[in-house]
Amino acid sequence: MKVTIERAALLRALGHVHRVVERRTTIPILANVLLSAKDGALTLKATDLDLEITEKTAAEVSQPGATTLPAHTLYDIVRKLPEGAQVSLEATGDAGQLTLRSGRSRFNLSSLPESDFPDVTSGDFSHKFALAPADLKRLIEKTQFAISSEETRYYLNGIYLHTLDVEGRPMLRAVATDGHRLARLELPAPEGSAGMPGIILPRKAVTEVMRLIEDAQGEVSVELSINKMRFTFGDALLTTKLIDGTFPDYGRVIPAGNDKRLTVERDVFAKAVDRVSTISSERGRAVKLSLSDSKLVLSVTNPDQGSAVEELEADYDGPPLDIGFNARYLLDITQQLDSDTALFKLADPGSPTLVQDRDGATALYVLMPMRV
Repeated sequence: MKVTIERAALLRALGHVHRVVERRTTIPILANVLLSAKDGALTLKATDLDLEITEKTAAEVSQPGATTLPAHTLYDIVRKLPEGAQVSLEATGDAGQLTLRSGRSRFNLSSLPESDFPDVTSGDFSHKFALAPADLKRLIEKTQFAISSEETRYYLNGIYLHTLDVEGRPMLRAVATDGHRLARLELPAPEGSAGMPGIILPRKAVTEVMRLIEDAQGEVSVELSINKMRFTFGDALLTTKLIDGTFPDYGRVIPAGNDKRLTVERDVFAKAVDRVSTISSERGRAVKLSLSDSKLVLSVTNPDQGSAVEELEADYDGPPLDIGFNARYLLDITQQLDSDTALFKLADPGSPTLVQDRDGATALYVLMPMRV
């Protein structure tokens, strides 16, 4: 194999694929990136057996061929080369060796045969549709913060995507929860998504999709089956296994009868929560909300550090109510809201609270209270 490529193009492709490679792996080939040169292009592929990223980039191919190189080492070398440099990759006659040249730099790198590299992309996809990058980004961005990190409940370690009818309109809905808070966002279902299986997209795949969206040109093609999902971002292709589990019936925890309404200015509220939570204990981080007519009092009491109180103007239409929440969770949710106001729909100090921009908003958040 002999190929010449611009440093910027190689670095961009390596930047996308090398992140999938685990730094510690007991399978040597999984530490490598597969390089395949033919037909005026260099294709790079990396996998951890659950997730695979492939990217094709233009290159001058003098001799077609394929090999694998240590992914993180190769990325670090290319990253440190000067801007505007040309990079030459040549697999010599010696088995297990590749020479990288750029300017006056020369590296002899150990390689492993491409025949050992695993393929996780085989299999058919039952559904295919396209999403605008902005829509896909919004689906993930507004829900990923609520993904659980608790490995024992592995079925919560991702975003649940499914289609359903909402008042006669087909919608694509994304849901994530960790048991303390829940995020739900929906948008009109794209053509081709009808009847798709409900799937759970794993956290690592969610992170990589968000990174690839940043460079996406044009619509993102989405293919899926009951156990795999593939995203096509121009020349980059991401294929992931899905979480094999049943997502809980989240509809049961979304309250329907919360009749007490609190409306506050979002930024003013978030900054006040942030200020009073400064002295909250790291373990609990509880903030008490005391609601009365046109007034909201935020308070924190920490036996070790003292107390904090801040009073805000608010629109509240119910009887006096004291309720506590985790400050971090309150801030996470208010950061997701798009409007200048936040609408809280409450029931009592022990029941879940609903948070939205406004009535009927496509994004909906549920927050479990804390004892204070």
